Amino acid sequence: MSAVPFPPQTPDADFDLHLPDEAATARLAADLALVLGRGDVVALSGDLGAGKTHFARAFIRALSGDPELEVPSPTYTLAQIYETVPKVTHFDLYRLGDEEELDELGFDEAAETGLVLVEWPERAPATLRAATLRLELTDASGGGRRARLTATVDAARRIARTLGARAFLREAGFPDALRLPFQGDASARRYETVAAEGAPPLILMDSPALVLGPPVRDGLPYARIAHTAETVLPFVAIAEALEAAGLGAPTILHADLDSGFVLMPDLGRETVLDAEGRPIPERYEAAMAALAHFHARPPRRDLPTREGPVHSVPPFDRGALSIEVSLLLDWYWPHRRGAPASEAERAQFDAAWGALFDRLEEAEPALVLRDLQWPNLIWRPGETGHRRVAFLDFQDAMIGPSAYDVASLAQDARVDMSADLERRLADHYMSLRETDGTGFRRAAFEEAYAIMAAQRATKILGIFVRLLRRDGKPQYLRHIPRIQSYLQRSLAHPVLSDLAGLYRAWALLDDEPITRPQDL
Repeated sequence: MSAVPFPPQTPDADFDLHLPDEAATARLAADLALVLGRGDVVALSGDLGAGKTHFARAFIRALSGDPELEVPSPTYTLAQIYETVPKVTHFDLYRLGDEEELDELGFDEAAETGLVLVEWPERAPATLRAATLRLELTDASGGGRRARLTATVDAARRIARTLGARAFLREAGFPDALRLPFQGDASARRYETVAAEGAPPLILMDSPALVLGPPVRDGLPYARIAHTAETVLPFVAIAEALEAAGLGAPTILHADLDSGFVLMPDLGRETVLDAEGRPIPERYEAAMAALAHFHARPPRRDLPTREGPVHSVPPFDRGALSIEVSLLLDWYWPHRRGAPASEAERAQFDAAWGALFDRLEEAEPALVLRDLQWPNLIWRPGETGHRRVAFLDFQDAMIGPSAYDVASLAQDARVDMSADLERRLADHYMSLRETDGTGFRRAAFEEAYAIMAAQRATKILGIFVRLLRRDGKPQYLRHIPRIQSYLQRSLAHPVLSDLAGLYRAWALLDDEPITRPQDL
């Protein structure tokens, strides 16, 4: 049976591919499985023997992570469900008697609650209308198959990224590599593991150019004020700078700065936590020692890359500092208090923080990596010196107070760090700095530490609520009690007395006694 004509689509929603053999068809299916998800309906068209079932099997196996998974053709049962993530329902409508049978088969529910693959969608035009991707397989002149993909705008954007990643791997010398999903973060970046014959395990970072939001202050979007990385250039430049300084960081094997793809070695899965998820003090101390070594040298504002372009590291200036703490008023305040902050309350908040930012003018500057917490630290026992800890996720680095990264590490946002351990880690860093010949001043650092720790905790409270309200990610709320506890500790420093008074008056934190680590 011939496929029905495709409806007119915008040019960027169409893809034409040549698949020389069945392995290429399976690779396409696996690549699409990486970016299609719940709510997607894939309509597979083509004559008998065109490869629809082969594609469907490869897709389901890729999604399950089991290359040997039994995937029978649902020719007689018409539908087969697989408890993958997301759930997949595979329909074969070749023997469908009437389109109304779709209701009995549960098509609508399957499309709402999971991902749907439909062979012979022409038997039920409603499936074509519901399709987010229509894939037609035909014989190609000269051998192999031709795959024509027509997608909705959103699906086309995702498909373009996965096809771009495959082209990038081909350019890097790994055209047939196996790609599997890897854990991501709270950003738009995606990560994949890449396995290629004769190569060590690799990681592919897919980081499209940042989409800037609406103006929020002085005609600028939040990302511009906060100096959020907009391309992969900062990641590449800072990774190379860390390596050059003797620290552990991913080696950039291949990068496409324009498209936003980076290939690097897989540094492993061993972290700075033990099997019960508790911090291992000696590993955190090793990370602190690496920071102390890095901070002993003056930061460079312009970082060249082997690719050629130079990254100019932005400053952690007053604009960035203040827009970050304002997240507490924008998101956490109404979440906790049930109403927005008044203009008078905002003015008090800004005045308190402004006085603290004034005090940071004299703080020791460093290249601040910005997101030091356990998921971004890899422990490598086979390495020596400062390379035993590898740092990740530093593309938003800025030049600012060195104390920020020390506070970020000692008050790890995702794991419980006791006051004693926090004090031990910060003291380890300061002891190393006092002997490095740079004129390090402990008292000045302790003050900057308290301010930056409070700034970071204030920001994170807002971010975690934003992830719930804006992005539908409630899992971050479980970290809020920990962040409140860290903030309580920091507010005990005398330099933060005015801010502590405001936070108490506004009941922004749980009613817990403030206990300050003795040396901080």
